[in-house]
Amino acid sequence: MTEAMVRKKPGMVSVKEMPVLQDGPPPGGFPPVRYARRIPNKGPSAAAIFLATFGAFSYGMYQVGQGNKIRRALKEEKYAARRAIIPLLQAEEDERFVMEWKKSLEEEAKIMKDVPGWKVGESVYHSGRWMPPATGELRPDVW
Repeated sequence: MTEAMVRKKPGMVSVKEMPVLQDGPPPGGFPPVRYARRIPNKGPSAAAIFLATFGAFSYGMYQVGQGNKIRRALKEEKYAARRAIIPLLQAEEDERFVMEWKKSLEEEAKIMKDVPGWKVGESVYHSGRWMPPATGELRPDVW
């Protein structure tokens, strides 16, 4: 296919004689190109998120403080009950100790009856201080 048939202009001798056809903009021009970054505004702002977080944290710490007050009051009540019952428990333990001490002295008197100069119940340490047994049992080997 020749150039003359393409341009429908017969008799062209040179390319320089070809009429110039140039594409151009449409009438009224092209629409503007959007090159700016447009992110849609979705969700709360940073300040709103910060305030909500601060509010939730403050409320939680308030609740922790209230729980601490209640826990402290319950602990104090438990300790007060223990302090109130200590004299009763000590009296019961003293009574048990005296009965065991008497049994121990009777057992000592029965065992040491043939030893001259032995005094029943006298301490062998001569420290001048009376100390109760540390184990709570006077004679664990007798049982």
